[in-house]
Amino acid sequence: MSALVQADAAPALPSGIAALSRPVAAGARRAWHGIAPLRGVDVFHGLDVDIPLSGPGATVSTVHDLSVFDVPWAFSRYRARGEQLLVRMSLTRADLLIAVSEFTAQRIAERFGREAVVVPLAPAEWAREPDEAAVTRVRARYQLPQRFVLQVGTVEPRKQVAMLAEVARDLDVPLVLAGAGSDGPQAPSGAIGLGYVDLADLPALYAAATVVAYSSQYEGFGLPPVEAMACGGAVVASAVGALPQVCGDGAVLVADATTESWVRAIRPLLDDDAANRELRARGLAAMSELSWQATAEATVAAYRAAGLMS
Repeated sequence: MSALVQADAAPALPSGIAALSRPVAAGARRAWHGIAPLRGVDVFHGLDVDIPLSGPGATVSTVHDLSVFDVPWAFSRYRARGEQLLVRMSLTRADLLIAVSEFTAQRIAERFGREAVVVPLAPAEWAREPDEAAVTRVRARYQLPQRFVLQVGTVEPRKQVAMLAEVARDLDVPLVLAGAGSDGPQAPSGAIGLGYVDLADLPALYAAATVVAYSSQYEGFGLPPVEAMACGGAVVASAVGALPQVCGDGAVLVADATTESWVRAIRPLLDDDAANRELRARGLAAMSELSWQATAEATVAAYRAAGLMS
């Protein structure tokens, strides 16, 4: 088995997986490397839509979302048009489509008229409930307030960080942001921006937060809230896209993208310790049903059903 990756990612591959390296690139050059012809391959599985224009005997494409079609305003015009072309090309040519959620499978059927096999993702291996000592260390390292609302992810319009900052002000609780742009000029005033956080610190950061908020306007799956729940976080998320299906009973879901609705959803978790602990327990229980072993088995079953392997 081989993996087609950029050269800088080759050392991260598991043992036994041979690297087929492409040059490190971005933008149009990176897109070309993703679809360039590839010879000598029986089955090619693109884990992020892209598949070679020619070469493999059969192709499989995993589709995470159709955000470039559904919310094109969240991207630059150039990027939206370029990615629409790539996604359309892959989704019309692939021999087998795999969607990471029922929501994404439905959007594929509605826009492209094709059926996709649903194979859910799972929390990353690092996403585990931390011990109290780890939480204490992370609190000290990042000088975290005693109580706070946390959102992890890139600061961009689709994540509605400005609205969440208003919610935090109304609740009189600090908002802590972690991720790209969280400590830059795009972050809302008054928020505590941590910038990039070491991966090893994320479980304790999620567990330390009084509430982990995820106020995205569109998600094809939603790994950040999934990982937060797997770490024992008390998650409040938007009821959009795949999030109701993925989070289930493990998170509080907010149907309206208004400050008032988010305040009503978060306030009980700030005021009632028992309700907060119960939500954390529900999140851990919900995430115990997801595993990468199950994802791998479902993927193999999809291959066999499509006649790509015996």
